[in-house]
Amino acid sequence: MSHNVTIHPTAIVYPGAELDSDVVVGPFCTVGANVKIGRGTRLISHAVVDGHTTLGEGNEIFPFASVGTVPQDLKYKGEPTLLLIGDRNKIRECATLQPGTIQGGGKTVVGSNNLFMAYTHVAHDCIIGNDNIFANSVQLSGHVEIHNGVVIGGISGIHQFCRIGDMAMVGAGSVVVQDVPNFCVAQGDRATLRGMNVIGMKRKGLTASDLAALKSVYKQFFLSPLPTVEETIDVCRSKGLLENPHANRMMDFIRAARRGVVRPAAGGNHDDISATI
Repeated sequence: MSHNVTIHPTAIVYPGAELDSDVVVGPFCTVGANVKIGRGTRLISHAVVDGHTTLGEGNEIFPFASVGTVPQDLKYKGEPTLLLIGDRNKIRECATLQPGTIQGGGKTVVGSNNLFMAYTHVAHDCIIGNDNIFANSVQLSGHVEIHNGVVIGGISGIHQFCRIGDMAMVGAGSVVVQDVPNFCVAQGDRATLRGMNVIGMKRKGLTASDLAALKSVYKQFFLSPLPTVEETIDVCRSKGLLENPHANRMMDFIRAARRGVVRPAAGGNHDDISATI
């Protein structure tokens, strides 16, 4: 154990746990024997970090969060699977983040600078990138992928094996059962497309030419689609739209979809595709 670690007298830190410098373990917290906690991470109070869990630097874990406990998968039989968490994440009250399963690759991975609001659930074998916001009571099923800069509204559920692309938004109370492409806004039960996250893209520094290319791809793919994904991509390529790296990345995401992608509701009004929620 490193120097300058603060452990409250009521906390339990099991032998074998590795705590780097400036780690704070607050009142009534529990840290398991196979846990590694990076420099400057704070467990505020009544938090549990267990299993084969590694936390990076500068994370904050709030009261009654459960990080690294046994996954909620009946196939799990006690294997030493992993939960790997990066830096500067905020894990708020009663959030649950769970390790992987052997069947799903053996690890759940969380990047850096994510906010998990109260009662968020991250199930086994999820892969989460950086700079994402999960509002209260967002529920991620097993094997979900969340890319970077995503915002998911409160009380939303994401079906197993779904992916949410970079800078996408999911409105509150949604149930997502197919992939949400990069830069798009989805909402509803079952979620449908409501436009593009233009404000979010501008905040991330995308240019006017980036937005123009992405809007054209959106219109071609979702408002004037051809019978197959590849035909639609070929049309976008022939128009030069995929020369834009963001548009090309969006098409790569759609091409890789295993569950299909969410689409606009039948008869929906998409005259303005600059919607945000």
